Amino acid sequence: MAPSQVEAAAQQLLAGLPQRLDQVFRPWARSAPKQPALIGDGKVWTYGALAGIVDDVAAELSKHGVRPGDRVMVVSENSPALAALILAISALDAWSVSVNPRLSEREIDQIRGHCGARVLYYTVEVSELAAAHARRHEAHEVEMGPLGTLAVSPLNEATEPEPVAQDSAQQVAALLYTSGTTGNPKGVMLSHRNILFNASVSRLLRKPTPEDIIYGVLPMSHIVGFSIILAGTLIGGSAVHLVPKYDPAAFVGAVRDHGISLLFGVPTTYQRLLEYKATAGLNALPRGRLRGLYVAGAPLDPTLKAMVEQEFGLPLLNGYGITECAPGISGVRAEAPRSDTSVGTVIPGIEVRLVGRDGAAVAEGTVGELHVRGPNVMRGYYRAPEATAAAIDKEGWFNTGDLARFEGETLFIAGRTKELIIRSGFNVYPAEVEAVLNAHPAVMQSAAVGRAVQANEEVVAYVQLLAGAQATVDDLMAHAARQLTAYKRPSEIVILEALPTSSAGKILKHRLSA
Repeated sequence: MAPSQVEAAAQQLLAGLPQRLDQVFRPWARSAPKQPALIGDGKVWTYGALAGIVDDVAAELSKHGVRPGDRVMVVSENSPALAALILAISALDAWSVSVNPRLSEREIDQIRGHCGARVLYYTVEVSELAAAHARRHEAHEVEMGPLGTLAVSPLNEATEPEPVAQDSAQQVAALLYTSGTTGNPKGVMLSHRNILFNASVSRLLRKPTPEDIIYGVLPMSHIVGFSIILAGTLIGGSAVHLVPKYDPAAFVGAVRDHGISLLFGVPTTYQRLLEYKATAGLNALPRGRLRGLYVAGAPLDPTLKAMVEQEFGLPLLNGYGITECAPGISGVRAEAPRSDTSVGTVIPGIEVRLVGRDGAAVAEGTVGELHVRGPNVMRGYYRAPEATAAAIDKEGWFNTGDLARFEGETLFIAGRTKELIIRSGFNVYPAEVEAVLNAHPAVMQSAAVGRAVQANEEVVAYVQLLAGAQATVDDLMAHAARQLTAYKRPSEIVILEALPTSSAGKILKHRLSA
């Protein structure tokens, strides 16, 4: 597509969008106030009710000391309360920092310290894990109307608010954290325009209607749950059925009894669904009102794709994105399903290019590093100007770090430039796993690599102990479990007498992977 056509498509998608995320559902609150918007935790909030709830919660947050430009951290599983808090934080021109309570104490404390959170909210009625973090942080419980009982941390008097911009492309709506290659968390600054542009793309491609009910199982503390499921649902006037964690049996019940019509998942979402069918002795899974199955976040196994499509009689539509692009980059269209595992065509309104090691564009059909430019690209990494400059060049091109190729207009992801491991749709950086293992007093050095398993990847760690140390695999597993959230923990730890190294002392991970 020519640059002028890309720009025209972007402007069409941006036309009429509000300046702030909390305004995304307001037209439906006026035109269809009785239409369900958020379902979950025993609650059904209509669009009309949601407008009042968000306004009331925003007023309450102001009383708690939240100012424009503050970072407000919410430790919560998926729930209507989390959604309302995200929208209310936006209404105050503050930044939401949604965090999964399944992260370890170390990880949550790292994020809290890095973002300089003004205040933290914990949905203690939704998650015992959130309640445990609240107790650790000496939070006190408060009643917040339809949200129920929440815990609120002491106010951080020392933190300073960030400047507020009226331009939606400049004002940050959300700070979503991903682990960096050094093992330290990176805060991805996503503007209101980033998120609303992706919501607009989702509406264009998936054509949601007020009759649709989306199964919201992907966490809103991660980009697909935040941008595509929450914002993308509300912009289309549909309802999102929010669940705190994935249970295949519960999903089957929701399809059968609650009219679920769209599912967004990672490959393991579908793998576990087929496993449930087998263990439960079901002849077939109910199809109900299902009309759309979407998958992203990890390489898609062709056998799994074929089995899911046969089971439901629907195409499994593969997509590709990254947190820094909020997340959309490409996707297979419902009107043009594919039998292969490509990630479809590039979404309208953005530019992509493939670059070789020499920095020049690669020939057609050749694998290159994928760069992206457009309204979806993040503002940058919070408090990390060097990392931002390394990721986004002066012309606005973001380097995804992924290797890809085109067949005509169809995009295929060939691999990852970095050593990123994608487990159940979540990014795992080996350096973070290695930093934790290396902190054990018996460990000399370690190396973490990814290993392909059915429709997924798992983490395998190789460890070299200090001379004379007596630590066992069980000791190291227990150490990792205390420091890492579940999806980052090694599935296997192998103790070696010595790790393979080059003459310069660099660990040769390709030998371990082999």
